[in-house]
Amino acid sequence: MRYTNGNYEAFVRSRKPEGVDSKSAYIIGGGLAGLAAAAFLIRDGYMKGEHVHILEELAVSGGSLDGTLMPHDGFVTRGGREMEAHFECLWDLFRSIPSLEEENASVLDEFYWLNYDDPNFSNCRIIHQRGERTPDDGQFTLSKTAQKELISLFMTSEDQLENKRIEDVFGEDFFASNFWLYWCSMFAFEKWHSAIEMRRYVMRFVHHIEGLPDFTALKFTRYNQYESLIKPLLSYLHNHNVDFQYNTQVNNVIVDIAGETKTARKLLLTRSGQAEEVALSENDLVFVTNGSITESSTQGNHHTPAPITRDLGGSWNLWKNISKQSPEFGNPAVFCENLPDESWYVSATITWENEDIAPYLEQITKRKLHTGKIVSGGIVTIKDSNWLMSFATHRQPHFKEQQDHQTITWVYGLLSNIPGNYVQKPIENCTGEEIVQELLYHLGVPEEDIPRIAGQSCHSVPVYMPFITSYFMLRKADDRPLVVPNGSQNLAFIGNFAETERDTVFTTEYSVRTAMEAVYQLLKVERGVPEVFASAYDLRTLAKAVYYLADQTPLAEMELPFIERKMMEGLVHKTKNTYVSDVLKDAHLI
Repeated sequence: MRYTNGNYEAFVRSRKPEGVDSKSAYIIGGGLAGLAAAAFLIRDGYMKGEHVHILEELAVSGGSLDGTLMPHDGFVTRGGREMEAHFECLWDLFRSIPSLEEENASVLDEFYWLNYDDPNFSNCRIIHQRGERTPDDGQFTLSKTAQKELISLFMTSEDQLENKRIEDVFGEDFFASNFWLYWCSMFAFEKWHSAIEMRRYVMRFVHHIEGLPDFTALKFTRYNQYESLIKPLLSYLHNHNVDFQYNTQVNNVIVDIAGETKTARKLLLTRSGQAEEVALSENDLVFVTNGSITESSTQGNHHTPAPITRDLGGSWNLWKNISKQSPEFGNPAVFCENLPDESWYVSATITWENEDIAPYLEQITKRKLHTGKIVSGGIVTIKDSNWLMSFATHRQPHFKEQQDHQTITWVYGLLSNIPGNYVQKPIENCTGEEIVQELLYHLGVPEEDIPRIAGQSCHSVPVYMPFITSYFMLRKADDRPLVVPNGSQNLAFIGNFAETERDTVFTTEYSVRTAMEAVYQLLKVERGVPEVFASAYDLRTLAKAVYYLADQTPLAEMELPFIERKMMEGLVHKTKNTYVSDVLKDAHLI
């Protein structure tokens, strides 16, 4: 496998790999990574669909990209995914998946046209004081000290950050800035999360610094991502006769390790309560989705909290069993054990049943709710919320089954163990109705109206997810297994707990990238995997990022110590009428 960029290989079709007709694939996990692996096996590996077996412990595919209507309770999505133009592998996949909405179009075509006609933009990113937009919303408010800390993180090599927390590399100034508020609420970072992952995000999305405060960096699907992404992908796979085996729990993959060579030899699984074994040869490729952020999720309703649990569930136990066979198979305990109490564990989906909420949402978003276009443009974060609550109302309808009078809002609290401002309970102990009450309070609804609206005008479904931010736990380089372990003949790991170069976990891109890398390596596909967008190596992007991180301040107006100012003035003078000068001018720094 190799990484590539540019059009030379972007549009080329690979030739049929040698011996693929005698091969089969067992994909453990029917989330986005598993479905993407199946699609790449068929499209680029020319494997027959009936030779591809997807083993899923649940009764439905999609993994974390879910979205459903629960009878009597309302609609549910456990989360939403933010996407951008440079998810190279994701769009490489969906350019080949037919749209279910647009005739003679791919999912990528449909997505592109939608975001071309209705580009994302947030009119309000931060509120406080019960529904008021903060005066400095749109500014990063980074002090000089905080800016230096951010640059220092960017410049530090990853191996120097092993087992360091974000709060180990930043001080109080940084955490008091709007930059951190934008950042932590958008990506679900906690102060105690891994500084390695924070650095990867800074490098990966440095080209979006300008669009971070108003979300012009983002793009969204028309409906929830199960309907907009997963359903078309499932349709494609079903049309190619892929074998889906639901309610099938794989408990272990037995691997024969002889020197440096590793060969998966047996699947141990449980189906309908009965233990089974599947013998494997070198021609049986095994793709393991190790770990899951939505494993063991529990669900409440409008009158009942979601039960709190720490049950590991099938995917974590599978990874633990596999990892016992070799240290190269990773260290799952790092990600699923000793999770702190102060974290994000709960989200809720609210179905508003009438227009009671409309004036409050429209006052904040400056948009009507039912035009079919962007509403909030991403999350709105409540700065003075004890829960550090954020909410989003996406394009309506958010579900195809949604009725005209209904509006869907998604809510989460980044701090799950602290009593709220209105509801004096932590969000993890709240019913759906109590979560709505807390939101209504922060939206500025008169307190006398809160019980009526929360009790009669909506349904809210809270979900508890014990591993939702496990991706960001402190780790070392070998805690996540390589996509294809050294010497592996037929075993690969896919999903956000496998390790690939430079990309960021907690993204749809990471799931698809690891799937693509796994298929291309095990089948020796003669096509390169698109590299992670290299904006971190682009001087123009870096210069522009400096300008926006300083809240659009030119170099001459920046508050710098005397020596640094003289050095900067010398640089500007010496590079006058050069390429460097052009870069600085284009970035508005001079």
